[in-house]
Amino acid sequence: MGILVVVFMFISLAQHGEADGPGSCTHGGGLCRVGSCASGEYLAQYCFEPIILCCKNLPPAPTDS
Repeated sequence: MGILVVVFMFISLAQHGEADGPGSCTHGGGLCRVGSCASGEYLAQYCFEPIILCCKNLPPAPTDS
């Protein structure tokens, strides 16, 4: 019975919103994270909206010469 609940949750998350899935995230250089992005990362898109985020590293700050 528990496995059916997990499968149902996965299907529900995959069909919700504008989520692109983990393949699109990792192909674009991001990581799927649950809850929030780590320090030095920004939200680029959703792997499974609204719970699993696709986070990418912030670009390096420009240096003045």
